[in-house]
Amino acid sequence: MKKVLVILMLAVIAYTLGTSFSTIKFGENRIGDPKEEKTVAAFYLNRTPSELSVANVITAIVVNYRGFDTLGEVSVLFLAATGLGSILYRRRKKGEHPEVITKPASQLLQSGSKLIYPAILVLGAYVFIHGHLTPGGGFQGGAIIATGLLLMMMAYKDFEIRHNVLTWVESIAGITFVSLGLTGLIYGKTFLENFLPTGNLNDVVSGGIIPIIYIAVGFKVAAELAGVLETLLSNKEND
Repeated sequence: MKKVLVILMLAVIAYTLGTSFSTIKFGENRIGDPKEEKTVAAFYLNRTPSELSVANVITAIVVNYRGFDTLGEVSVLFLAATGLGSILYRRRKKGEHPEVITKPASQLLQSGSKLIYPAILVLGAYVFIHGHLTPGGGFQGGAIIATGLLLMMMAYKDFEIRHNVLTWVESIAGITFVSLGLTGLIYGKTFLENFLPTGNLNDVVSGGIIPIIYIAVGFKVAAELAGVLETLLSNKEND
């Protein structure tokens, strides 16, 4: 009997969703749009360079046209990092530095990590600073920087990441993101709508608030992922 009820419920849900989606005319232009913007893709491709002076259309969609979704994604990452940290948290004594759970690294790994670690940080910063011009952005750049920190933790057991610094970086980045959205409301626009001059297409200083948001997202993602990695690799059983 239970199986029959489950099947009936699933059938009702499937019928409801199918009926709803069948009435949506995906890809068709909105009323009043120019003829050359008959699809959603054409709308973004035509409007992004002229309205925002942004070469990376995906960035414009993620950060500006659908910026509220990106804010939700960043919030999900923050909650995940906070949840993991609360599960594995152990109060440290003053001056205590937890031992990293890795085997002693070879001289080759240590020497190589010293050489490429600065390059990884520069690459990560480049990716999120130029996210409005080239493929990439805040999430990708932040992940690259966290990878560099992971390399140093694996190479050196005494490599320390200060959680108070990560907390400040993450907090300032998050406040910057939300403040830009609220400032748009002050200027009579919608939340996270651009209110700054867009500049010239393909210039680094262009796109209005988009590059600023991606820089904030890059720092926030890097801090959160670095905190997660440090928590997972630290020995919490020193007692």
